[in-house]
Amino acid sequence: MRWQGQQLGVPDAAALPGLEHLNGLVRSVTTPEFADMTFHEVLCKTALNHVPSASAMPFDWTVNPYRGCSHACSYCFARGTHEYLELDAGRDFDSQIVVKVNVAEVLRRELARGAWQRDPVMLGTNTDPYQRAEGRYRLMPGIVSALTDSGTPFSILTKGTMMRRDLPMLADAAASVPVSLAMSIAVFDDALQKAIEPGTPSATARLETVRAATEAGFRVTVFLMPIIPHLTDSVAAIDDALRRIKDAGAVRVVYGALHLRPGAKEWFLRWIEREHPELVSSYRGLYPGMSATAPKAYRSWLAKRVRPLLRVHRLDGHEEEDAPRRSAVPGLASRANTAATVITTSRGRAAVRPPQDAPAMLF
Repeated sequence: MRWQGQQLGVPDAAALPGLEHLNGLVRSVTTPEFADMTFHEVLCKTALNHVPSASAMPFDWTVNPYRGCSHACSYCFARGTHEYLELDAGRDFDSQIVVKVNVAEVLRRELARGAWQRDPVMLGTNTDPYQRAEGRYRLMPGIVSALTDSGTPFSILTKGTMMRRDLPMLADAAASVPVSLAMSIAVFDDALQKAIEPGTPSATARLETVRAATEAGFRVTVFLMPIIPHLTDSVAAIDDALRRIKDAGAVRVVYGALHLRPGAKEWFLRWIEREHPELVSSYRGLYPGMSATAPKAYRSWLAKRVRPLLRVHRLDGHEEEDAPRRSAVPGLASRANTAATVITTSRGRAAVRPPQDAPAMLF
């Protein structure tokens, strides 16, 4: 790892923020409650990450309290980022978790600067803020508090049911700033889910979290992503997923075909070879060479399956690819004007009404 072998107080220009000095690494921790996992506790220097203007992302700022993710999704696009730490994109990504133990304090200082314009901030764009480590470190309450106190709108995308712990706090935050919540659920078959994303809660548990967030007054988006060729793209599988999403109270679905970026691609194809060798030739045809996205023909075919079923289940929704670069994506923070008005929902809870020119994605 890049933090090994450094001298105390001597900068390492190649290290990531928070790892430039040996004393940025507080300690490495293993505990019986988290078998086969190591937490590397670091002191970060920055909490807000600015998204480059050339990016296709519909938001400008993110906060990532963790690096690596115990959800262990074979297809996770963020796997390649672990290689910047001289860790591998496979098993190390799942088990070597970097924890920014002071992220809430650093974020509060950054948000207090006069130059901060209260642009929306997105959580969950790289690794999951409600992965299992959050049960030990409880970083999210401090982050939510810092964002709320500064008047900064924010969105959370997660696969973690631990978000339910913070729903009262998030509902209180929504009385002051725009808050949007989104749940990612890719696989609704329990056996396949345990095989392909073994560290995640079940689809049923995540849908219960969607229901709880809905009852707390939120209009929840579900990311039906990735839809995995030959494994979750049948009409029956998509229909079952959308029916269960609707029953849980979600109002919007964003769907998209599997992406296989470098790092993730090698790890996922290894999983296919082991678990579904009959699909190897099909995947080589769909994702040849360095290709990371499914062919346009496949994505069009998939859309023709999903769109009619969205209408059948009376769900708002669209394909990930439908939004132009840097435009609003429902369920994620946007750079648009976010002035808001406090209202009361039919459940008697505080909520936020968007201004007339704010994109629907914020709520």
